[in-house]
Amino acid sequence: MALTPNDVDRFEASRPRLEAIAYRLLGSASEAEDAVQETFLRWQAADIGHIRVPEAWLTKVLTNLCLNQLASARARRETYVGRWLPEPLLAGDPMLGPADTAEQRESVSYAVLVLLERLSPDERAVYVLREAFDYPHREIAGILDISEAASQQILHRARKHVADGRARSEIDEAAARRVVAEFLTAATSGRTEPLVRLLTEDVVSVGDGGGKVPARAKAFEGALAVAKFLRGLFVPAKAKRDLVGGSPALYATTANGGPALVAVVDGRVVGVMCLEITAEGIAAFRNQVNPDKLERATLRWAATEHGDPLLHAF
Repeated sequence: MALTPNDVDRFEASRPRLEAIAYRLLGSASEAEDAVQETFLRWQAADIGHIRVPEAWLTKVLTNLCLNQLASARARRETYVGRWLPEPLLAGDPMLGPADTAEQRESVSYAVLVLLERLSPDERAVYVLREAFDYPHREIAGILDISEAASQQILHRARKHVADGRARSEIDEAAARRVVAEFLTAATSGRTEPLVRLLTEDVVSVGDGGGKVPARAKAFEGALAVAKFLRGLFVPAKAKRDLVGGSPALYATTANGGPALVAVVDGRVVGVMCLEITAEGIAAFRNQVNPDKLERATLRWAATEHGDPLLHAF
């Protein structure tokens, strides 16, 4: 069925919200874009004149597409090479969605996206719709075809799962940059002691290379083990330069609202290291180096001002 210009405009007005929902549900910007495009095709094929509340209809279609995608994604991730981590979004990316409340900012933080992987698809959907987009349980129940009571119970379980694994505290962008700069100074000092002082005792470091870039499948755990790994990571070596195509320029920025270190070679983002900060120190390093998950970051990087690098690595 042919869409009128008004029908297209109505969909496009909803696109940013739909993309933000899909990204939180899937942890992948590319998969989120695909889900939104499929929602558009369903909109195009629908009898729009009989859709009373277009926003609710679009949200229901998108959410159910994402739930189906999550079910198949779990099977794919069982055969994924190494550790699977979400696709990071750099500061200002519109797919990050609303950030007016602490709940909205937290729902898209890299640490919480990792925790959301532990939830069932229904738990993830209820958590995202309620915490990030403030949908009432009545509407969530209609989207998922469950009762309001069930929606409330699912949210309670999801919040508990997320809270049990959460250690993050909010930090503003200026403070995030200072933390990254301080970390980088310690990491390139050639000594482990300055690094250990910045870390929590139970700090972890994990990377996602997707089988395309070397990344250790098992996480480093504990302050000394992580400090030794990070110290070695920043030691110059020709093999490292050859791997990424040059000497990366390192920048302090934010990704998913938290402090991050971005490595760039000739305008191409080759790595994003997300730091999880607590009052006790840095609690986690999550390193995304899978080139398939850095394409959007590269586009975003090219479109923004980012100042001078802190240094050139390797």
